[in-house]
Amino acid sequence: MQHLDHDRLVFLALGESEADNGESTHLGTCALCRAEVASLQQVAGLGTETQGLADLPDPPEHVWQGIEAQVRAAEAGPLLTDTRRRRVPEQADTTTAEQTFGAAAESTVTRLDPARRSRRGRGWSGWMATAVTAAAAAAVGVVGTVSVLRPDDPTPTPTPVVVASAPLAAYGATPPTAKGDARVLKDGQLHLHVANLPSVAGYYEVWLINPTTMEMFSVGTLGGGSDALLPLPPNVDLKSYSVVDVSAEQYDNNTRHSGDSLLRGSLTG
Repeated sequence: MQHLDHDRLVFLALGESEADNGESTHLGTCALCRAEVASLQQVAGLGTETQGLADLPDPPEHVWQGIEAQVRAAEAGPLLTDTRRRRVPEQADTTTAEQTFGAAAESTVTRLDPARRSRRGRGWSGWMATAVTAAAAAAVGVVGTVSVLRPDDPTPTPTPVVVASAPLAAYGATPPTAKGDARVLKDGQLHLHVANLPSVAGYYEVWLINPTTMEMFSVGTLGGGSDALLPLPPNVDLKSYSVVDVSAEQYDNNTRHSGDSLLRGSLTG
């Protein structure tokens, strides 16, 4: 059976032209060509999804060196299409990388270079197919790297520096399953993580207490989540106010500690 030309399948997959009657008949009876068109359409769709990406980093120099090496090898050797037609139908679902990446890359290059449209009808040479394939693979590698480093921001978030910390344990009549952790960060904030706090009619408030004098001041309140980041007063003396306390408070307009502590722990640094 005479299969459709690979370049023609690329154009059909990209929607650049419609299949004529003979091509439609062939696609209706040839599982190999149908599978190839489906694979090319899938990769072309992936290429379209990446059009919104901007400010991508340049590929490493060794990537471009590899592209040049493949181009030179293709120029000296037989065309890739010489062996493509010898695949058996069972291999149709494992379309080679040079075909799939080449289709997506050709679509992208055409958008960037409108003059390429006038040259398409003459088909690709073997070395050009290899070059575009390698370039597409490099682009996919770069996009994959960027997506791992960041979905939105290319700069990884630095790990906060902890200057003091305290495990928080259930206090008084609080169920023993209640627990938490307090961390004082170098930027002057208190990070609090709590778990299994009993339900209260009011709200939870966080305090720093001087265990010697029992003087205290409020740092802030916990919301509905298990984590909170609360600003500390400038130049707070954590050696004196070393006890972290989480209390249950009522909506009674009383700003003083209720006396109902749920969690407590002593800071060390």
